[in-house]
Amino acid sequence: MSDRPKLRKAVFPVAGFGTRFLPATKAVPKEMITIVDRPVLQYVVDEAMEAGIEHFVFVTGRNKGVIEDYFDIQFELENTLKARNKKAELEILQSLRPMAGGSSFTRQQEALGLGHAVWCARDIVGNEPFALLLPDMLLKSEKGCLKGMVELYEKTGGNVVAVEACDPEMAFKYGIVGIGEELDGGFRITEMVEKPAPGTAPSNLFINGRYILQPEIFKLLETQERGAGDEIQLTDSMLKLAKNQPFYGYRFEGTSYDCGSKEGFVLANVSYALDRPDIRDKVGADLKAVLSQLS
Repeated sequence: MSDRPKLRKAVFPVAGFGTRFLPATKAVPKEMITIVDRPVLQYVVDEAMEAGIEHFVFVTGRNKGVIEDYFDIQFELENTLKARNKKAELEILQSLRPMAGGSSFTRQQEALGLGHAVWCARDIVGNEPFALLLPDMLLKSEKGCLKGMVELYEKTGGNVVAVEACDPEMAFKYGIVGIGEELDGGFRITEMVEKPAPGTAPSNLFINGRYILQPEIFKLLETQERGAGDEIQLTDSMLKLAKNQPFYGYRFEGTSYDCGSKEGFVLANVSYALDRPDIRDKVGADLKAVLSQLS
């Protein structure tokens, strides 16, 4: 039995404007746009649930009230499903809803970057480790990425980030880590470099949007000066934290989809649709027909 503090809380920064998906995001938060028939955010929350997270902290902004409504009971809808004997649909809704008191919502009043969004959750998280999941990133694998990270954390403590391989020539686009001592389920991180100059990256492993962080990060974020993009960057405070606390890398070996981009969003819809027995054959046949027109 691990003596590490139990990872109970997860933070989801969902305050962004979603400008890459305008005009849809004028009315619908980007996190609520659907992959097949579930919002992108639901898949990320499911990953956290699988990892044993008990408390879900959503850092929201203006016009994001629909997210809070989504994770609440909709009495009229559920009563209608009961009256129509729609048991399967009702069970789906009930299974997706966090337990009472298991969700918290706080506002990021200004768009000051990811680091500022994380800092906005400080009083809800308190003095305990927490997971951070970027809702734009869908990480598809047999075992959820965060679950694997929790297993590594229970062995190592400290801070854990998920990483995956990229084309070495594309390393300049990402936050890249240096590889140290190999461990069961991961490795010790020796350095973190944000968007290294071409040819200087310490590896081709980039941080892919999943973190387990110790609460000391909040004090660093509180005094963190603005960095790239004139925003408070999480990476800047992580580099400071790494001077006093160890960081470990968990190699994610599934498939990631950046649903903050149109290309990633479309590919995610195709991939998750093909996983669905109820629609796979029809979708697959139609895709073949569409692709045949490209040749």
